Amino acid sequence: MVKLDKINRNILNILQKNSSITNSDLSKSIGLAPATTLERVKKLELSGVIKGYVALIDQKQIGKDITAFVEISMNNHSADSIKTFSREVAAFSEVLECHHLAGDKDFLLKVVTENIESYRIFAMDKLASIPGIGNVCTLFTLDTIKYSTGIPIN
Repeated sequence: MVKLDKINRNILNILQKNSSITNSDLSKSIGLAPATTLERVKKLELSGVIKGYVALIDQKQIGKDITAFVEISMNNHSADSIKTFSREVAAFSEVLECHHLAGDKDFLLKVVTENIESYRIFAMDKLASIPGIGNVCTLFTLDTIKYSTGIPIN
């Protein structure tokens, strides 16, 4: 874990809200010289605290109307089975997130598709082809109450 001072926490909070902010504007916001600000950002990047920068896309604007959370229980809990599942599911573009869980379910996936038919094709042709899957339970999102990509930094 990287130790963060108040200035670095402030930098991270600002960048999470607007990663395209110029270094000049960022330096004004935190009260440091541009060169010092840039050096701090570079150190945060090199240390792995900042993993990258992305554009957040409105999925409905591009025709991706279905968000599903898929709970998966495996028949086989061997290391090879878990590795195979993880490798194969990571290759599916429909899967935005895959979490290996403790508890009565083994994996939780966040899946985005165009419509119910495209989800059915994903589930039957892709997901069901992975060996070792036992039970699958799909939960479809009716509405998103809160969506955030920001990690709380205090």
